[in-house]
Amino acid sequence: MRTTYCGLVSETLMGETVTLMGWAHRRRDHGGVIFIDLRDREGLVQIVCDPDRPEMFKTAEGVRNEFCLKVVGKVRPRPAGTENANLVSGKIEVLCHELEVLNPSVTPPFQLDDENLSETVRLTHRVLDLRRPQMQQNLKLRYRVAMEVRKFLDANGFIDIETPMLTKSTPEGARDYLVPSRVHDGYFFALPQSPQLFKQLLMVAGFDRYYQITKCFRDEDLRADRQPEFTQIDIETSFLSEEEIRAMFEGMIRSVFKNAIGVELPVYPVMTYADAMYKYGSDKPDLRVKLEFTDVTDVMKDVDFKVFSTPATTKGGRVVALRVPGGAEMSRGEIDGYTEFVKIYGAKGLAWVKVNDVAKGRDGLQSPIVKNLHDAAIAQTLARTGACNGDLIFFGADKAKVVNDAIGALRVKVGHSEFGRSHGLFEDKWAPLWVVDFPMFEYDEEEDRWNACHHPFTSPKDGHEELMSTDPAACVAKAYDMVLNGWELGGGSIRIHRAEVQAKVFEALKISPEEQRIKFGFLLDALQYGAPPHGGLAFGLDRLITLMTKAESIRDVIAFPKTQRAQCLLTGAPSMVDEKQLRELHIRLRNVQPAA
Repeated sequence: MRTTYCGLVSETLMGETVTLMGWAHRRRDHGGVIFIDLRDREGLVQIVCDPDRPEMFKTAEGVRNEFCLKVVGKVRPRPAGTENANLVSGKIEVLCHELEVLNPSVTPPFQLDDENLSETVRLTHRVLDLRRPQMQQNLKLRYRVAMEVRKFLDANGFIDIETPMLTKSTPEGARDYLVPSRVHDGYFFALPQSPQLFKQLLMVAGFDRYYQITKCFRDEDLRADRQPEFTQIDIETSFLSEEEIRAMFEGMIRSVFKNAIGVELPVYPVMTYADAMYKYGSDKPDLRVKLEFTDVTDVMKDVDFKVFSTPATTKGGRVVALRVPGGAEMSRGEIDGYTEFVKIYGAKGLAWVKVNDVAKGRDGLQSPIVKNLHDAAIAQTLARTGACNGDLIFFGADKAKVVNDAIGALRVKVGHSEFGRSHGLFEDKWAPLWVVDFPMFEYDEEEDRWNACHHPFTSPKDGHEELMSTDPAACVAKAYDMVLNGWELGGGSIRIHRAEVQAKVFEALKISPEEQRIKFGFLLDALQYGAPPHGGLAFGLDRLITLMTKAESIRDVIAFPKTQRAQCLLTGAPSMVDEKQLRELHIRLRNVQPAA
């Protein structure tokens, strides 16, 4: 039926008769001649309908936006001066000989080229939203990236193996989505948060190199880069060191960027977790922003300003300075706006100092806090930050986590702002990074216990095995994350392959032997059968495409995403089910009100 796509008609087909099928993107009546921009997934082509073919012309008069059409016509040059350099078909048009309406359309709820649509409207009418050229390009790129990943992994001996979607509930850091069993009354499956345990079992089974592009499910609070169901490029391999694994998959991402979007990524620096937190307050720092923390905790221990001295002398407290070159130009209103911003991250406020004249010391500074700082603290702060005339210094003082979260977010916000860009604080480039040597454990004050930072199957660094019981805070893991432009693109670790080491981890996490058997007995049993050294990592495909397209949200690169309230506006999911279905599953609902 169709001889070519609309968006691929070019001057190479000049003079030929083509058969095209697509949707009426726009119809224009120019004094007896009707123009139709016909659209398909490859783009647009201009169709010219002359009145000298009365039957065809009558059909053209009735065409409206989004009618599905079949066009038979002859390719000819556009009149001089009417070419469109932005289109593959921009030098030609198709003189229509035959026009058939394959299916009319009701009036669409929005114009497809409307750039000011609310996300609610877009997701409610997602089928039409997906017709928009930008969405078509995003999903086509997603396909190309997946293909490039598969080609690379296939060339390196990896095997695509599927793992179960209905599995056992195990603690992996987020709440599970549970699926009740109809056959086994009172029992539940869980949807996998990741294929973690199964890919380890595949290594024990001897498959050596496994991968899977698969769905994962996590019932957690949502934001722009999270979805309740997301797609993971999941990879595991045996007999490779941490450095060899990182080198291989840095190569994979380089290959994908080059072949999918023509980008040569720069050198990947390697940074420890400790350095990342010390300099940037984040384990996924955006290196495009040219701002760094200066730690002044020791400097502020004996100042009169209790806001600084209290955290500086409290275990787990931190005081940092963030120098903003040229920041003295900021108005008080802008500073107040940043003060409200850091409160989102738990900060109680935001202290600041404007540097008018460094040579004058205290007298050259402008700030309500200067009178509470002694001369030595002021001098050391100016020296450590490298402050110059015209700079602004922000301060964060609280528990280390609050300071890192709040001032880390402030660093990114200032860098990305119009001020930051105009003052050279942001460099628009690709900024990849490996972050390594993550802590093995993190302390949960509420439950008075240690939790696994990555997951409980991550191996400690060599020589750190005993620290799991004697000093968990000092224990470092063989864990690593790939970061790109401030996003965690992927993460992984070397896994524990010896049952006795795995038992020590469970002991540090206060998981009893009985609980170990109930939750992980199948893994512990498998590790006894000559489990090989193995490790791997997983990349977020949604995040990868979001970065490549520079979209604002991963919802723009997923065909049918959920909202931030974990709802599908297109289908109305989640929805209530009838009483019969609940009875079959042995479920009774108590005091449940329908969602608004």
